[in-house]
Order: sequence, then structure tokens, then C-alpha cells
Amino acid sequence: MGQLLVVEGVCKRYGAEEVLCGVSFSLEKGETKVIIGPSGTGKSTLLRCINRLTEPDRGRVWLEGMEVTAPHANINKIRSQIGFVFQDFNLFTHLTALDNVRLGLLKVKKMGRKEATERAQAELARVGLAGKADAYPAQLSGGQQQRVSIARALAMDPKLILFDEPTSALDPELIGEVLGVMVKLAHEGMTMLVVTHEMGFARSVADEIVFMERGVIVEQGPPEKLFRAPAHPRTAEFLRKISELYGEAA
Repeated sequence: MGQLLVVEGVCKRYGAEEVLCGVSFSLEKGETKVIIGPSGTGKSTLLRCINRLTEPDRGRVWLEGMEVTAPHANINKIRSQIGFVFQDFNLFTHLTALDNVRLGLLKVKKMGRKEATERAQAELARVGLAGKADAYPAQLSGGQQQRVSIARALAMDPKLILFDEPTSALDPELIGEVLGVMVKLAHEGMTMLVVTHEMGFARSVADEIVFMERGVIVEQGPPEKLFRAPAHPRTAEFLRKISELYGEAA
């Protein structure tokens, strides 16, 4: 289907700590790639470097042949093509669900109000929130808020959506409703790069798993390979610990 995202030699340092140490990988159109690994290993920083919410110190990133990291890249245009779903929702608390989704369509896409409203309503329905358009974030559960965040990302017609531990702030009983939307998107062919500890999701939906530790990719491959016969002992140890912690068969 062709490469959509190419990440080459990305490095990021904070003071004496090198958070990312030359990370390289690519993502095909329609592929779901899941990044796993211990906390503090640079996974979230990597996502933020891809759309330059964080500036990498070295390395290059391309989105469909356009260099994201070029000095004169139109970063606003690029970000409009890369959706980002954060772990803490990042909704505007003074706006309704509909307005949170509609805002980017009005301000960035320059849509007319009627068209933007119809599109926002359609995306809320797509994530199962057709009846919550007039609700404010404080009136929504965490799972509902995160689904509004996903609807907001989808409304912009992104080429790629980055998910940064989208269920980590949710109560256990609300995780499934968010993962259900993500599974649906994967089956629809949305290109997704997902940082998560949800191994069940990774096993069932990912085309490829990337295991990172200490700022480097230790191992990557299809789920059946990494879960059943990881090549690196550190991968096997991590999956065993995750299985014990979350009670998921690894």
C-alpha cells in the first residue's frame, strides 16, 4: 500500500538524559503499529517528535514523502494531517462535545458552520456519542471524553492518528469502550500508531509490535512472533511482567 510515515534516526536529549537514541521505523498506509515498553522509555516523546510538539535534536521524519522535520516545513498543515489523541483528553472544558469537535473544522479547515456542524455530528455518532453533542466534558465519563477526542481527530480527515496511552487515565470499566472504537478504526483501514499497555488490543489488532526500552527499539515484529517467541530476552521479560501485572496472557 506504500509507506505513509518514515522515522529515521530520531534522537532527543533532556539535559544529560538521552530519551531517544536513533529511533527508526516506517508505517504503511492502513497499518496499525503498537509501541510497547516500560514507562519512561521515550514512547510518548517519540510520538510528540513525529508531529513536532517536541523538537527532535537529530533525525528526520517524513509523512507521505513530505519532510516534517525540514526547517521550513509548514508545521500547521502537517499537524492538520496527523491526529493526536492524548492520555488526558485535552478537551476544552468550556465547550460542548460538538463544539470541541467542530472547532478545528471552523478554524483550520475553514468550513462553513452548517457543514462543520454536520461533520462534527457524524464523527460523534461514529464513536457512539450521537446523543452527547450538547454535553460539556464535566458531564461526560472519562471514556466518553476520550471518544470525543477521537471524534475530534477523525473530523480533520487525518492521514495518521497517534494515540498516546489513550486508556491510561480511565477506570477499568471504561477502557473497553475506547478500545472498541480503536478496533473499529483499525478494521476500517485507519493508519494508527499507538502507545499502550493494553496487550489484548496489541495482540488482536496490531499489524506490528515495537518494543522499546531506554530510548531504542529492542525488537519489532508481528504480534504472534513477539508474544509467542520473542527474539530478545528483555522483550520476553517485559511481556511476562505485564502479564502478571494486568492478568493478560502474553
